[in-house]
Amino acid sequence: MALAVPGSAALSSAARAADADAAVNGGFESGLSPWTCTAGSTVTSPVHSGAAALKATPEGSDNAQCAQTVTVRPNSQYTLAGWVRGSYVYLGASGTGTTDVSTWTQSAPDWQKLATTFTTGAGTTKVTIYTHGWYGTGAYYADDVSLTGPGGGTTTQPPTVPTGLKTGTVTATSVALSWTPVTGASGYAVYRDGVKVQTVSGTSATVSGLNPSTAYAFQVTATNDAGESARSATVTATTPARSDDGGSTELPAHALVGYLHAGFANGSGYTRMADVPDSWDVIDLAFGEPTSVTSGDIRFNRCPVSECPNVESDADFKAAIKAKQAAGKKVLISIGGQNGQVQLTTTAARDAFVASVSKIIDQYGLDGLDIDFEGHSLSLNTGDTDFRNPTTPVIVNLISALKTLKARYGAKFVLTMAPETFFVQNGYQFYGSGKWGGQDPRCGAYLPVIHALRDDLTLLHVQDYNSGPIMGLDNQYHSMGGADFHIAMTDMLLTGFPVAGDANNVFPPLRPDQVAIGMPASVNAGNGYVAPAEVTKTLDCLTKKTNCGSYPTHGTWPALRGLMTWSVNWDRFAGWEFQRTFDSYFG
Repeated sequence: MALAVPGSAALSSAARAADADAAVNGGFESGLSPWTCTAGSTVTSPVHSGAAALKATPEGSDNAQCAQTVTVRPNSQYTLAGWVRGSYVYLGASGTGTTDVSTWTQSAPDWQKLATTFTTGAGTTKVTIYTHGWYGTGAYYADDVSLTGPGGGTTTQPPTVPTGLKTGTVTATSVALSWTPVTGASGYAVYRDGVKVQTVSGTSATVSGLNPSTAYAFQVTATNDAGESARSATVTATTPARSDDGGSTELPAHALVGYLHAGFANGSGYTRMADVPDSWDVIDLAFGEPTSVTSGDIRFNRCPVSECPNVESDADFKAAIKAKQAAGKKVLISIGGQNGQVQLTTTAARDAFVASVSKIIDQYGLDGLDIDFEGHSLSLNTGDTDFRNPTTPVIVNLISALKTLKARYGAKFVLTMAPETFFVQNGYQFYGSGKWGGQDPRCGAYLPVIHALRDDLTLLHVQDYNSGPIMGLDNQYHSMGGADFHIAMTDMLLTGFPVAGDANNVFPPLRPDQVAIGMPASVNAGNGYVAPAEVTKTLDCLTKKTNCGSYPTHGTWPALRGLMTWSVNWDRFAGWEFQRTFDSYFG
């Protein structure tokens, strides 16, 4: 007994000595570095210990998150802890490779300790830890944040060769791949016919932009800080001939998409359909709106003469649509917008949506439909955590309605979507209310709709404007106002990403011909306007991998479809600057 006690004590001390605090500047004594904060500063009072603490104030759509990425060891347990003060304060970790964690307090009038634990995945070497408040709840404070566990150490050799590579779904233009995780790998590279075409963080990828009726060979390697493994065994796949899918809508290789204020003037003045220049390849009529939020009954009312004195007659409007179509243009009805909240909560609302939208399409002879659901139109019920198998009625019913419309009108039916970043790219960090609740249930709520319709989807043009800061695949926050934001947001769509940091729940990339970048046409059109030089930088980086700045893109996509803007009217108001930028770049 006398010998056992010292031995046990010595072992315990050794175990404790092996642990370390991976968080850097967790007490904010050295300012904010290396934390990345959307809104925050250090203060000298109140503090939990030392001479400084973090103070951050959520405003608008920003929850004032502060985060840092730390080095960890695979298959290891860590404890995240910190002291907080304020209302609705969160502490969490993402990118763990297993189950991401968070903890929170509803009210902490004085300093309160938050703590949670997690185990890293087999290939996890970096984790992002964060703290944030909640929208509109006032300032919060944080201090003495720590992440205790095995030190990350230094990787000295590349990982082993991946095994188990196999093909999944094969379409005319894409091949899905998956493989077995490799211990110590921080990422993977996918090779097509001997050429590296994609890098991913998880164990699956979809290689897109392929040609129909073509044989391809694929390999994968594992990577970490020390280098890259040898290539895996080869698997082959042959793409089938193109069927009647969303790719046969006869758009030009590079398209310019714009919203036309067909039902209002909005300060920019009314633009008649016949006066829209030929540069515009897809014209979205704004907007069809519901008779009530949950009715599903969509109505399209043209701008009244009292608001738009130069509005054309219905006959001239329809004739101008036909003329555009004869010139190869597509004219769509856009449903929703800022004021048009649409919630298909019941199958009756779903059926009303299909019937009323069909009526509009038939009445004006339109080419298809744009979904511009904003605000509270889409959200996820508690417990709905798998974007591949949604259960929330407003999501399930919308998917069903859109599939019905696509089947009704056939291969040439154009289907586009214009979600906000909060509903798409924000899903990299947060999805719905989260596994433990407390998050905004709208986070990432467009992802199941996009995924279910990806084979029918003609274009996805996310609104890269009126957005708060969004974390990119580099685990850094990106804000509007320059090429960097557009590059990071578009890279996420073309690379794919783990939803809510779950490496086993990866949103696959879209084909580049399915993606256009949404930008405001002018400073009057919305927050996030960028000058023509920044538009050019964005296109150079994504299509040529030049002029990229600091963001590390995961590929080069010369087949990127093009640009979308709000709006045709605002561009006319600004002297057609956006249109001229597109024309000068793509010719």
